[in-house]
Amino acid sequence: METSIHHIEIDRKHFEEFFRLYWKRMFSFALKSVGDEDDAKEIVQDVFKSLWERRSYLQLQDAERYLLRSVKLKSLEFLRNKGNKQRHHEVILTGKTEFYEDNQLYYKELKNHLEDAVDSLPKQCKNVYKLSRDEGLTNKEIATNLLITERAVEYHISKALSVIKMRLKKYCNIHIARFLLITFLYF
Repeated sequence: METSIHHIEIDRKHFEEFFRLYWKRMFSFALKSVGDEDDAKEIVQDVFKSLWERRSYLQLQDAERYLLRSVKLKSLEFLRNKGNKQRHHEVILTGKTEFYEDNQLYYKELKNHLEDAVDSLPKQCKNVYKLSRDEGLTNKEIATNLLITERAVEYHISKALSVIKMRLKKYCNIHIARFLLITFLYF
């Protein structure tokens, strides 16, 4: 018996159904993560907005999993940005602007090196990496989208991480490389 992978077409009807079925759970998760109702609502709204904008080329197999994973990633991104803003305000208030500006330049330079490392990857490897890290797709979803095996996806992600790690080591010490890898690659 042959099983085929079923993709969900995201039309207005499906979109409204997803909203009705998953909004409450997504909101609860975001609220637990960020602790503020308005921020949680905005996070969920951003996820649904992104879903609608990308509906023509997204190939969903499991809408619930995709939406819950997206709200998790958005919540983490929100917390990271909020933490950065608080640190910026504290630094400015304490008058340590020189240290702050040095850190900002260093951070910007390292981020540029990370982007250069990603751009240096072979095309398929870069596509897999970006779908995984930027779009938050699972290995199975990536494999389906690119018509490759999950094992090939794992290989490309592993190769991408190793190339990026090697390129970043040239520009910073091991602790900062670890911090960057954790911050940019796993969230």
